[in-house]
Amino acid sequence: MMFRIERDVLAEAVAWTARSLPARPSVPVLAGMRMEVTDTGQLKLSGFDYEVSAEVTLEPQTGEAGVVLVSGKLLAEITRALPAQPVDFVVDGAKAVVTCGSARFTLLTMPVEDYPSLPAMPPAAGRVGSDVFASAVGQVAVAAGRDDTLPMLTGVRMEIEGDTVTLAATDRYRLAVRELKWQPGQPDFSAIAMIPGKTLADTAKALGSTGAEVEIALSSAGGTGEGMIGFSSAGRRTTTRLLDPEFPKYRSLLPTEFSARADLSTGPFVEAVKRVALVAERNTPVRLAFRGGEVVLEAGSGDEAQAVEVLPVDYEGEEMNIAFNHQFLLEGLGAIDSDVARLQMTTSTKPAILTGGKPVDDGGTPDYRYLIMPIRLSS
Repeated sequence: MMFRIERDVLAEAVAWTARSLPARPSVPVLAGMRMEVTDTGQLKLSGFDYEVSAEVTLEPQTGEAGVVLVSGKLLAEITRALPAQPVDFVVDGAKAVVTCGSARFTLLTMPVEDYPSLPAMPPAAGRVGSDVFASAVGQVAVAAGRDDTLPMLTGVRMEIEGDTVTLAATDRYRLAVRELKWQPGQPDFSAIAMIPGKTLADTAKALGSTGAEVEIALSSAGGTGEGMIGFSSAGRRTTTRLLDPEFPKYRSLLPTEFSARADLSTGPFVEAVKRVALVAERNTPVRLAFRGGEVVLEAGSGDEAQAVEVLPVDYEGEEMNIAFNHQFLLEGLGAIDSDVARLQMTTSTKPAILTGGKPVDDGGTPDYRYLIMPIRLSS
């Protein structure tokens, strides 16, 4: 087996495939990257750890059919460091030789016959723009839990009904919900999937740079591909196993009526929260006091370091004191994708909703909502 290809093309493809390789593989071959030149002259790079698979298809300048398995992480480090010249890859017995300009690397190969076969893609369900998909997933994944002892909360729930996709994630302290339009293969397509949050976020970010549409492959009920979802775009494809579909009934958590509404410039609000939070201990909140046309941000108390900052605000409602975990608040502000942040509140102890302050057509709900639980203030 051999092939020649441009360094930048190879390095990007190897890096994308290597991201799915396990850091501590259960068996040594799972640390490998499978490289195949097909009879039609295409180069396929693939990785699989029994949970997530990734494969990218390239068109090398020249190629000779064959298959080899080499250390994926090492190959990624090597290709990233190569000079900007064509790369020659040649398999010589139990070794693979990578040559680029005056640089030459020799890698040991691994037994390719021991490598598991990649899972087949589920049936194609529909398409969505890669930039829209990446943005939507990024907005929701911030609220997914990181505690693996509660796997239900580490996922992103995807609900598909016709041409609408709803993404939702929660870690019990905040909830993010995003609706977006897509192009289903069948107009009445309906499905629910719980996708591992970190895997989905990494996949959406990686495919978001392709500039092409992302095809989502998913079974609606039963049949091939049950328990698995696939994404493909611009010669890249990835699959991941789904989590148990159990998820909190989140729609009932979203308040629809509020007693107060505050609109603030997002940038200055973020910077003020960051500054005030410098004196906040890990589990102490940032306090917000809304009074007429201003909000007072405070953190720290008593004998500790303290910080206070005042910002102008467009505010409607009774005076209110409310407190939030500053990290959760900052992550929500970073996700709303708007110059104006709108905070809607009921009382100081009930969930608040953070959205972009853009006007909503026909009085409907915003396509992105970030629910955040306040921290009860000691009286």
